[in-house]
Amino acid sequence: MTNVKILVFATKGAGSNDEARILKLLQNFSVEIVPFDRSNKFKSFINIIQQAVQTKPSLVVMEGTGALGGMACLWLRWFFGIPYIFSSGDAIAPFINLKYPILAPIVNLYERMLCRFCAGFIGWTPYLVGRALTFGAPKAVTAAGWSYYDRTMEQLADSRVQIRQQLGIADNSLVFGLLGSLAWIQSVQYCYGYELLKAFQKINRQDVSILVVGDGNGLAYLQKLAGEDLGKRIFLPGNVPVEQVLDYMAAMDVASLPQSVDGVGSFRYTTKISEYLAAKLPVVTSQIPMAYDICGDWVWKLPGTKPWEDIYINSLANLMQEMTVAEIKIKKKAIPNQISDFDLEQQVFRVTNFINDIAKQSI
Repeated sequence: MTNVKILVFATKGAGSNDEARILKLLQNFSVEIVPFDRSNKFKSFINIIQQAVQTKPSLVVMEGTGALGGMACLWLRWFFGIPYIFSSGDAIAPFINLKYPILAPIVNLYERMLCRFCAGFIGWTPYLVGRALTFGAPKAVTAAGWSYYDRTMEQLADSRVQIRQQLGIADNSLVFGLLGSLAWIQSVQYCYGYELLKAFQKINRQDVSILVVGDGNGLAYLQKLAGEDLGKRIFLPGNVPVEQVLDYMAAMDVASLPQSVDGVGSFRYTTKISEYLAAKLPVVTSQIPMAYDICGDWVWKLPGTKPWEDIYINSLANLMQEMTVAEIKIKKKAIPNQISDFDLEQQVFRVTNFINDIAKQSI
């Protein structure tokens, strides 16, 4: 345990997986949590400032990049001299600009200011670390995430049978699946899982099924797109308890990690890659840096720059049409037992040293 006193919050909200992530990374420190209320962000902005001024922490640490959380960090840095560190899994400006292009100038400035005035940055990928350094962050470290639960091969096999029976998936079906947040992006008419359903509609074999696990405003779009196949060969169970994530993944044969090859997707690893590894699932993804840097012979890399474009969907459909059990077995054998990038102890060790060094120089 170190003597650094940290005030921490996550802009995704109190009790969120983002809050759990940053608290795990900061487990060697004395931390004081400011619950962030997404339903009243301005009140949270005020609470962060008041609590920081009263307790005078060595550092403020923010997980996420929400505007009012970031403005609280900047306010404390400018007017009270309290340094802050922030952590992010997305390139802020490209991500927001995809949804709200009109905000581009403001968001671009916000991201650069957040990097320029921070004491350090914790990136979920080394690409995000490089981006933050380019925008003026003085120091940075990578913490890519980890799987919160483990399963033995026997447990995965049992879960495969149980979940398939529960959902009504045939034993001999080849299941292409995905687990994630189904947030509909209106500007491009897409959410995770869309590419799987569109590719499925292009094939003519009967032994392929689709399993998309997650919730969000995109779920209704996927249900409509599934049509008569919903509950028969396309399964959309919604959210599942976090402790059952690997169980549902075990029911799949191939996992989809659709990412755009641009300023949004190319900077990401996606939060589910560590779980797909833990579930021993081969992955189909796009030609993003991650696919070359940490993914070996256990991935299929599809062409195209967007997972909602025809070239990507057609390539995915061809893969579904030609896929064999033997090919899946070959990919599964190539999956490593462990990748150091996703080792929790190593990430905690790195972040602990990183923060200690920053705190020493801030005193």
